[in-house]
Amino acid sequence: MAKEVKSVNYGLEKIFEGAQDFLPLLGTDYVELYVGNAKQSAHFYKTAFGFHSLAYAGLETGVKDRVSYVLVQDKIRLVLTTPLNSISPINDHIVKHGDGVKVVALWVEDAKSAYEETTKRGAKSYLEPVVEKDEYGEVVKAGIHTYGETVHMFIERKNYNGTFLPGYEKWESDYNPSSVGLKYIDHMVGNVGWGEMNQWVQWYEDVMGFENFLSFDDKQIHTEYSALMSKVMSNGNGRIKFPINEPAEGKKKSQIEEYLDFYEGPGVQHIAVATDNIISTVSQLRQRGIEFLSTPPEEYYKAVPVRLEEFDHKLREDIEPLKTLGIMIDADEEGYLLQIFTKPVQDRPTLFFEIIQRMGARGFGAGNFKALFESIEREQSNRGTL
Repeated sequence: MAKEVKSVNYGLEKIFEGAQDFLPLLGTDYVELYVGNAKQSAHFYKTAFGFHSLAYAGLETGVKDRVSYVLVQDKIRLVLTTPLNSISPINDHIVKHGDGVKVVALWVEDAKSAYEETTKRGAKSYLEPVVEKDEYGEVVKAGIHTYGETVHMFIERKNYNGTFLPGYEKWESDYNPSSVGLKYIDHMVGNVGWGEMNQWVQWYEDVMGFENFLSFDDKQIHTEYSALMSKVMSNGNGRIKFPINEPAEGKKKSQIEEYLDFYEGPGVQHIAVATDNIISTVSQLRQRGIEFLSTPPEEYYKAVPVRLEEFDHKLREDIEPLKTLGIMIDADEEGYLLQIFTKPVQDRPTLFFEIIQRMGARGFGAGNFKALFESIEREQSNRGTL
């Protein structure tokens, strides 16, 4: 089994022991996607993924150039935004990239401090600190650019009691399908261009005080045809994790190259969402029409007990439903994890979702890389992009 190369110890709390975290992050506040039709996208995420209506901004709330629907499931908030006219700059993003992630918003105690600390360390400003108010209080927002056209927003909401943000109204809807058990965002993966991974690793270290706590090279992440390299960045308390991928040389085009071609630049490749019961979650998602990558072969599941025993772990779940659903299993010193990946959730082969259940493991499924990438390559072959 491929082992994960640890650039530092798994225990993130030890990384920052005795050091001051100049950018304390409380969690992921929301993720905003620019999409071609927010109303229809919202219906899809509610129907297929079990999100519920939360808030709305548009013509009815005084916004003239765009419309945004906010969806929620436990601690996950998605914002789906569409322009309302041809002159909105949001159009340029959609024309170039298709539906994709524009904003990764981070929940902070002090947005102005977060902005000042990052910009003085080299971050390019996206939004200078601004205070937005309504009858429910005030929110402080600020933002910086990161890879491609993706931005990080700092959201300070300690003095706010409204549904979402000022400018939004509560979105009342009679249609709210049941949740599928998604809990929070575990990590978000960014794809960058050839030779750019270390540049962005350095950026997250210098600008945001993150640490590179796991690294994978093309000797680990490869198949017969393609390869990639990846480094996992984490903030001080471990609540925010951003793996960063770049392509590597192979016989054929890798999944990262395919993404860069169709997204037309760097961007968020996938959003990993956590569940406490992956068998139930994935079963419901399949019933609701979500398509997943093809199931690993029988030999993969026969090897699972041996792979777990290597780390002195025993699988608590029955392996048969995992095999039936195509859920993969991997382990590290801390425990094991269960994971599965959807097919792209829009027509371009770009953004997709990972469903993950951690049973103590802090890794990212290194032992699954070969099976995963072979499955992705089968999809690429069907698309004629391998």
